Amino acid sequence: MSIEFSVENGIGVIAFNRPPANAYDHAMLGELTAAVHKVAEDPAVRVAVVRSANPKFFCTGADITTLQNSTRAQFANFLTIAQEAVDAIGRTPKLFIAAIQGHCIGGGLEIALGCDFRWAATGKYRLGLAEVNLGLSPGMGGTQRLPRLIPRSKALQMMVTGDPVGPEEALALGIVDKLVAAENFDAEVMAFAQKLAAGPTMAQGYIKLSVNNGLETSLAQGLAMERAHQNQLFASEDVAEGIKAFQEKRPARFTGK
Repeated sequence: MSIEFSVENGIGVIAFNRPPANAYDHAMLGELTAAVHKVAEDPAVRVAVVRSANPKFFCTGADITTLQNSTRAQFANFLTIAQEAVDAIGRTPKLFIAAIQGHCIGGGLEIALGCDFRWAATGKYRLGLAEVNLGLSPGMGGTQRLPRLIPRSKALQMMVTGDPVGPEEALALGIVDKLVAAENFDAEVMAFAQKLAAGPTMAQGYIKLSVNNGLETSLAQGLAMERAHQNQLFASEDVAEGIKAFQEKRPARFTGK
């Protein structure tokens, strides 16, 4: 198995483990999609962390041998599967945190861009979209997600030059949300995940969908989506608990239902 999946205290951990650099092939993409579906379907999973079992590499994109040995039809299928794996993260009404602690290149960065939060450890590794160096363009959403995250010209420059950036510059550009000292990284990521897992995760999920889907529509359509989600949430057990806890002046005990 190239991907390890575990659940602890409501946190689903998806860990890349395909030595030496977590470059993915067809099978690994299938495992990633299956892990995302587990997060979506398992009520015990309240938030997900995507990380690497190898501290030197988060993920370096597609395995070159996969590209070398593919026909055009096989490559097209590979690309579709790759995009669907990342898209599944965005469609899942639970939060995903990308925990980046090593080289995060090409499709590896595109997977991280599909997550809701990106935390990075300090270090001398690089992040970038280097597909242009193979005569290709980013194919797992990089051309669409990166310019929606940082200024378009900055995103375009990274993609057309293939030049990567260090974690400090990635933070300054807005590619990652937080930079944490390497020695404290795992603990801080899991503490953040635990905080989210203890919250009203159904509301978190609907907020995520309202933002992700609403920004792709008109304001009127986005507001209608927001109302629909709010009406669904109003019937949830978490809302009843939140109101009761507020009245009783105590912390709410949310269950995600």
